[in-house]
Amino acid sequence: MNFFKIKTSWSNAQFILIKLCMASIYIFVGSYFHDFFKDYYIPLLLLFGITVIWFVFSWLKKMKASKQQ
Repeated sequence: MNFFKIKTSWSNAQFILIKLCMASIYIFVGSYFHDFFKDYYIPLLLLFGITVIWFVFSWLKKMKASKQQ
């Protein structure tokens, strides 16, 4: 199974999850070098973890639905 050849259609609402996921880890990595966000490490890691799990679940669900068609 080659994951690079699989095509799916995503709505804009579904892209919110991956955008939140990427944004939270970018802010976390950026905040490692700045003290401004140091009080937000735990909420950012929680946001990243939740959005990663949610995105992967949505992706697998969509892949399973496209295989059944």
